Amino acid sequence: MPLEAGLLEILACPACHAPLKERDTELICTGQDCGLAYPVRDGIPVLLVDEARRPG
Repeated sequence: MPLEAGLLEILACPACHAPLKERDTELICTGQDCGLAYPVRDGIPVLLVDEARRPG
């Protein structure tokens, strides 16, 4: 389920404050040195660094 465009515009990575982009069931940080992937569960972004997947 895609997130609302307005919501995606105001969300930022909690670790580096870069914008996020939506991919499948995750929000991916666009920061060059970060790249964390945050899960979206039941349409709700889980923006906790401890829950994020490291780039691999």
